[in-house]
Amino acid sequence: MIKSMTGYGRAVETRNGREISVEIRSVNNRYLDCNIKLPRLYSFAEEAVKQAVKSSISRGKVDVFFSITNCGTSAVEISLNRPVLEGYLAAMRTIVTDYGVTDDISVSSLAKLPDLFLVEKADTDEEQVTEDLIAVVQEALAAFDAMRTREGAALEADLRSRAGTILSLTEQVEARSPVTLAEYRARLTAKMQEVLENQNIDESRILAEAALYADKIAVDEETVRLRSHLSQLENMLVGGGAIGRKLDFLLQEMNREANTIGSKGNDLEQARTVVEIKAELEKIREQTQNIE
Repeated sequence: MIKSMTGYGRAVETRNGREISVEIRSVNNRYLDCNIKLPRLYSFAEEAVKQAVKSSISRGKVDVFFSITNCGTSAVEISLNRPVLEGYLAAMRTIVTDYGVTDDISVSSLAKLPDLFLVEKADTDEEQVTEDLIAVVQEALAAFDAMRTREGAALEADLRSRAGTILSLTEQVEARSPVTLAEYRARLTAKMQEVLENQNIDESRILAEAALYADKIAVDEETVRLRSHLSQLENMLVGGGAIGRKLDFLLQEMNREANTIGSKGNDLEQARTVVEIKAELEKIREQTQNIE
């Protein structure tokens, strides 16, 4: 099964007191370009997340967004700075005693004083947090992959249909070649009769000219290779996986054969058929840009 490069997946789960939300989005890109958007507090897990994404995705511009909320547990610890508090209280009592100022000290007024509290980041088990993040990433990747697979199935059906059309057009080219030769021989005979009028026509010369022309317009080698490429395309689709780059190269080869067929001979009907083949190849190329 082939997969599209574009997709979206989301997962939300609460693990060890944290609500973790992960969104994965991707668009077409020649190579894998993975961007991880983690809150700075959890940046230690970035490389592990990137490796998890790389193990599942081989091509595309991928953005992974995180939203992490603490539930019931605090990411910081707040404690009273007792030496500072005692210093403030001693100074305030001196003001009351020495200057007769009314004592209106309260908790709310003390809380406004600088450096009264110590704020420290709670110890974080980075290994456990990373494990939790990766678990949610894997859920989001599963949803992301399911969407890419569905789109890939549609792309595969379209490619098979267009490959069938190209095969049919190739058969038309093969069927047209002997007709083209017969028409050329008839035109050549008529022209020689016109020039020589009542004189006998040298049949061997006509045969020789026809043989030269047949060799010039022969496209059997090209159509055989084109059929071979179509067979390779089918094998790629059956094998599945990340075939985008290989398919792009194969299409270049198919276009080369189509161009060669188009350059041989001077037959309008065959030229039209080649144009149709190239049009189908271009449509396949456009679809290939979306295949992983």
